[in-house]
Amino acid sequence: MYIIKNACLSLSRSKGRTILIGIIVLVIATACCVGLSIRQAAETAKEETLSGITITASISYDRTSMMTNIASSGGEGSGSFDKDAFSEAISSVSSLSAEELSEYAELDSVSSFYYTVSVSFNGDDIDPVGGSSSDDDEETESDGTDTDEDSDEVSDNYTDIPDGIGDMKGGMMGFEVGTMGTEGDFTVIGYSSDEAMTSFISGTSTIISADTDTDSEYDSSYYGTMFDEGTEELTCVISYELAVYNSLTVGDTISIANPNDEEETYTLTIVGIYINSQSTVTDSSVISGFSSSTDSSNQIYMSAAALEAILSESEENATVYTDTETETETTTALPSQISGTYVFASVDDYETFCTDVYEAGLSEDYTVSSSDLTSYESSLVPLENLSTMALYFLIVVIAIGAVVLIVLNIFNVRERKYEVGVLTAIGMKKSRVSLQFMCETLIVTIISVVVGGLIGAVSSVPITNSLLASQIESQSTQTEEINASFGREMGGRSDMADMGGEVPSDVGNADADGGERSGFMGALDSFSSATTNYVSEVSSATNLTVLAELLLIAVLLTLIASAASVIFIMRYDSLKILANRD
Repeated sequence: MYIIKNACLSLSRSKGRTILIGIIVLVIATACCVGLSIRQAAETAKEETLSGITITASISYDRTSMMTNIASSGGEGSGSFDKDAFSEAISSVSSLSAEELSEYAELDSVSSFYYTVSVSFNGDDIDPVGGSSSDDDEETESDGTDTDEDSDEVSDNYTDIPDGIGDMKGGMMGFEVGTMGTEGDFTVIGYSSDEAMTSFISGTSTIISADTDTDSEYDSSYYGTMFDEGTEELTCVISYELAVYNSLTVGDTISIANPNDEEETYTLTIVGIYINSQSTVTDSSVISGFSSSTDSSNQIYMSAAALEAILSESEENATVYTDTETETETTTALPSQISGTYVFASVDDYETFCTDVYEAGLSEDYTVSSSDLTSYESSLVPLENLSTMALYFLIVVIAIGAVVLIVLNIFNVRERKYEVGVLTAIGMKKSRVSLQFMCETLIVTIISVVVGGLIGAVSSVPITNSLLASQIESQSTQTEEINASFGREMGGRSDMADMGGEVPSDVGNADADGGERSGFMGALDSFSSATTNYVSEVSSATNLTVLAELLLIAVLLTLIASAASVIFIMRYDSLKILANRD
């Protein structure tokens, strides 16, 4: 108590020095409070943003790892990538089946699981929007480019070919096993459950019905419903554009054909017609040379169970034959693409799944990736940059503040050398004298930190939002500069620039319109439509954590600054000080 009383008296006697130290510590405390608040705001924004998103992931083949292994096995100085080895390896890759994907969904970390099956078909009695009609196809076949002579020349190398197979479109006899075969005019997508139909859940796509058509914008013949979840009936929903283009209504039937065998057809009943709120008009000249199946209007939706029944029937009735020269197997069975999506309740569950799935039997050749976490991390880039800047600023402020306080304390001790000599001469221990000087610094520091914390708490939110806006503008400017370099909007995400980067799970499945696309155009659409919604503002920054950290910094500065005082006081000799007083 005596030491604290003496410290208070000493501070009151030297008001100028006390005020100077107080102002310096106040500035340091305010700057530290703002810096700590910015970092805390970043952490809070992460948690709030993460709690507001659904974390999904998919399993895909790790082609990057395959290429790395092939490149490393080529030996030093090989000078070139072994393309033959890569082609052989990639041809042996088999995609995971729906059954295999469902097995991994049984892990405890998975909240739910759904998948889609995509198959390419030709229209038997319908024409694709923006594509050539069946009459045009007949014209093409009769212009001499697809002759019997060409077909016979191709079929000479094959055995066990039934009559008529050689007359298939383009002279092609099915497709090589393990490849995707011929791309048709339509993409038929089967959904395992209602949960898989994300575009309808989000409201981007809507079935035309009496409930949705409140303004009687559509004819009542277009009113329908979605097919039943998990049904095996051959029912489907088609786009409004496709319905209008082919004069189709709910209740009509359409016939689709296997592109690898035009004699193999399936009849589907239309139970609903959907519209897309973000539908865009595709210029046919832009996609010249690409299949019309890449147009979202030419996508037909049905139950995965029904589509899998079609695939099973196609497999049973397929013609398989072998090239006598290369021994390559060729089949007319419909090929398909399966995309599975796993849903997790938290990031911890996702990370647990990434480990457990390999223990459950998944080959190391496959990788687990989450486009949601990628988008989440991208949205926090400006805030992360600001947090990093705040950390550097904090370190500089603390370092400079410590140096200034050390210097001030050294001058303070030197000016009060005689006082130190008197106190030690009358019997006070040097440790108690040092403790008094430390208390003086601590009292000023605590008062200044409290005031600085209040100022920092009030100003931290507007300062953080202002700096965050500058970071977002800088990030946007960088993107604009990249687009300017391309002369257009860049088609791909920056994090996909490296060859072999992990493709998000929605690539090849969903486009900007909420419809489903496949292949190259699906990937291109997914990239070009990717928009990063940055965290643009924070509502709170300073909390108890920040105040506790600020108090810890105050104590740390006090100890550092007082260390110089203690060193000088311990070195003083009270008798010499009193004897040599000027």
